[in-house]
Amino acid sequence: MHSPSPSPSPSPSPSPSPSYDFDTPVDRHGTWCTQWDYVEDRFGVPGLLPFTISDMDFETAPEVLAALRGRLDHGVLGYSRWRQDDFLSAIVDWYGTRHATGVNPESIVYGPSVIYQIARLLHLWSRPGDGVVVHTPTYDAFPKTIAANERRLLGCALDDWPELERLLALPTTSVLLLCSPHNPTGHVWTEAELDRMAELCVRYGVAVISDEIHSDLAHPPYVHRPWSLHGAEGGRWAIVTSASKSFNIPALTGSYGIIGDPASRDAYLRHLKEADGLSSPAVLSLVGHIAAYREGGPWLDALGTYLRGNLQLVADRLTEAFPTLNWTPPRAGYLAWIDLRPLGVDDEPLQRELIETQKTAIMPGTSYGSPNHLRLNTGCPRTKTEQGITALINAVRAVQQRL
Repeated sequence: MHSPSPSPSPSPSPSPSPSYDFDTPVDRHGTWCTQWDYVEDRFGVPGLLPFTISDMDFETAPEVLAALRGRLDHGVLGYSRWRQDDFLSAIVDWYGTRHATGVNPESIVYGPSVIYQIARLLHLWSRPGDGVVVHTPTYDAFPKTIAANERRLLGCALDDWPELERLLALPTTSVLLLCSPHNPTGHVWTEAELDRMAELCVRYGVAVISDEIHSDLAHPPYVHRPWSLHGAEGGRWAIVTSASKSFNIPALTGSYGIIGDPASRDAYLRHLKEADGLSSPAVLSLVGHIAAYREGGPWLDALGTYLRGNLQLVADRLTEAFPTLNWTPPRAGYLAWIDLRPLGVDDEPLQRELIETQKTAIMPGTSYGSPNHLRLNTGCPRTKTEQGITALINAVRAVQQRL
């Protein structure tokens, strides 16, 4: 006989939301920082205010920093293992709570970086000379990785479905390299779009590598859907990702993947360990990932709210200055992809004005295969975002006056 249920206890008062500071600038000079200390490498001039490589100027979540300090206090930094329950269960729980997606822990693999995983999977699922389909504009590391691995890049505009099918149907096309959400545009693929891509890839026998490193930064009402919800069971597909983008910890290195096909997974791991000798992970990367996924949710939520404020600032300023742009914030991330073609300014004079007069570095669209566009990084305090958009507006107006 069942005992009567106890009377419900009074609900505890909700805890106040944690407060995180994204407004106070952190001086990154002298820290070997790619964005700040080495801006001259790409733009030819030192000391520019940078809005360039896609890392953020924020400290990572305090919960992550506390976990890293605790691990360092142990003092021994020997070899470690990624295939252990703390790491795997943190990933499984994150996908369950953040993305409403079940993940089999046996399908998870480790990689020293997302690009390493992509390169290794290209070797696994294609041959030299084969075609790799990517959407354009294209994250600039993709063409380099494809070319360096002796494959051919086949570019297709995001919304050109007939061209996508034509490219996937080519007999030498082996892989669709998907960026989801998309870099540099911030596009979040809908369920219907992903279903359509999956059906085409199955029809033409094309493997899918889905780079989902921006997946935690989708802005409501848009929702990221992992490729595992669309890939055929046991099919040739992989998700490659990391907590590094969403929690701003790329310097810790380390990434992970989800590979659907057990044989492909075993082949990948065998090469990782035996051919490349990379199976022992950076222990601080493991600690950072576990802490981020176990404790960092509130920080990430606060970050998303702050980034949306930065992006709205860009939208408001651009609309006020150049209404014809009709610019709207991206669906994901903190990269403002701006199409400047309606303004009639060309890349060379605009970049010259930005660099020489405004002393500001903003990534040109040519880096992603799209002239007369810009990619402005707003992962920074709002005062810096304000400086960046002011410099851009001033530069555009100066170029227009000389036309």
